[in-house]
Amino acid sequence: MKLTKIENFDAPELDVFVRLTGAQLRNKLEPEAGIFIAESPTVIEVALGAGCVPLALLTDERLINTAVARIINMLEDYSEKCGEDIPIYVAEREVLSSLTGFELTRGALCAMKRPALPSLDTLLTGATRVAVFENIADSTNIGALFRAAAALGIDAVLVTPTCCDPLCRRAVRVSMGTVMQVPWGRIGEKKEDWPHPGIDLLRERGFRTVAMALTDDSVSIDDPALRNEEKLAIILGTEGDGLSKRTIADCDYTAKIPMYHGVDSLNVASAGAVAFYALRDK
Repeated sequence: MKLTKIENFDAPELDVFVRLTGAQLRNKLEPEAGIFIAESPTVIEVALGAGCVPLALLTDERLINTAVARIINMLEDYSEKCGEDIPIYVAEREVLSSLTGFELTRGALCAMKRPALPSLDTLLTGATRVAVFENIADSTNIGALFRAAAALGIDAVLVTPTCCDPLCRRAVRVSMGTVMQVPWGRIGEKKEDWPHPGIDLLRERGFRTVAMALTDDSVSIDDPALRNEEKLAIILGTEGDGLSKRTIADCDYTAKIPMYHGVDSLNVASAGAVAFYALRDK
């Protein structure tokens, strides 16, 4: 494949890497034209393996025959199958260092088309354990939650309308690409769609709901009744405030993780990992 050496980042073809905001990449007006950035060779390889469509690669010139060689080979194979070249831009490390955050990419950024999200029916068909992320704002937590969901047997992830975008650059990186491996979608399009009719839609499809929260009537996460539920939706809330009172009140269960040494809570990503393991399908 043809490699284009970059010495000036003012080139318009590099806007996707250095100048477009997250909102511009998502392209809410035309979501089918949206883009996300996969960062690092490992994440790019996972994304390609999951069927994501590559648009362009930006990489450290010194890595094209080592750490990034496998990615370039995969892009060559893709180009042969689809009949179109994928632009590959290379630059010296000193030039790349002018890019904010490039030092965190382990040598490569790949612009990719945002995949179409599956419908709620598609996500829930055959699923027995799903996670719902309510209004979680931190992209690092979203990425860590997806990685835990993938590792611990969650069948699908649902994010509420005001939740952080799972395909934002940091979330994709922290997830190690698992955001492309765990089926996910949004449960509602507007803020008003959650918790209702969202919870109602889960119940209509046979799911019992468990809110992860500290209340006077919270049961322990190792309660046998929870593990014995055939279909369970595990609902985790935003950093700091946690789940809304309405969500907690409308769920079938409220569960807590037993704590020691006076600790009253865990970071939402840590709590999610514990919950996913404790409540896995028996």
